[in-house]
Amino acid sequence: MTHSSDTIRTVNVTRYVTPLREGGSLPAIAEADDGFLYVLKFRGAGQGIKALIAELIGGETARALGLKVPELVFANLDAAFGRTEPDEEIQDLNKASVGLNLALHYLSGAITFDPTASTVDPALASKIVWLDCFLTNVDRTPRNTNMLMWNRELWLIDHGAALYFHHSWSNWEEQSKRPFVQVKDHVLLPWATELDVADAACRAVLTKERIHAIVSLIPDEWLLANEQVTSAEEGRKVYEQFLESRIASSEIFVKEAQHARAALI
Repeated sequence: MTHSSDTIRTVNVTRYVTPLREGGSLPAIAEADDGFLYVLKFRGAGQGIKALIAELIGGETARALGLKVPELVFANLDAAFGRTEPDEEIQDLNKASVGLNLALHYLSGAITFDPTASTVDPALASKIVWLDCFLTNVDRTPRNTNMLMWNRELWLIDHGAALYFHHSWSNWEEQSKRPFVQVKDHVLLPWATELDVADAACRAVLTKERIHAIVSLIPDEWLLANEQVTSAEEGRKVYEQFLESRIASSEIFVKEAQHARAALI
């Protein structure tokens, strides 16, 4: 299921189906009032609302670049949800997550991408590596690829570990210009032979207007949960400025990725 980057639907979670215990923040498969199943990311999980913001920006940026990402929706969780859940840890998570959460459309039958069993087109690999350098996403490694094969296509999931600048917040300007040294561990780096082409293509898409549209999707209440900002407008502006500065400095992280790839050969 795909949609435009300009709007995000809102659903109400109606049924907790099963936890996904391989995720560090205990995401779960849940059913919503539109009849679809979703992978639900909880605002009350250990990484908190900032992980949801990173998921939202990361997923919608990937989609803007033409990459495959399951539909993202805002997911309302009622206070009565999950009261019958016998697991106390899950009960506590549900209670801490009442309100607006984030969910990804569940890709039934999808399998985890296996780099030892599949190859990836260099143009696609280069674009994904570029994306993760841009977003400073540390979580796309052979140990945890955060990619699925579904209908013979590669789909990106779980961008919650991206944009780690927002956990310190105060030095975002400096962080926006740093190389992404963790790219050396990226699962797709061996295939990423077209990083210069990807850089030009991605920069052309991610204009100030596009970045503004993506960041505008962040709910005010998520931004106001950050004690280091005085208004949602201020928080949103920092995300925009970080991403704009990151784009303007893309040569830095592209060169780092190219050097890391050369070291593999």
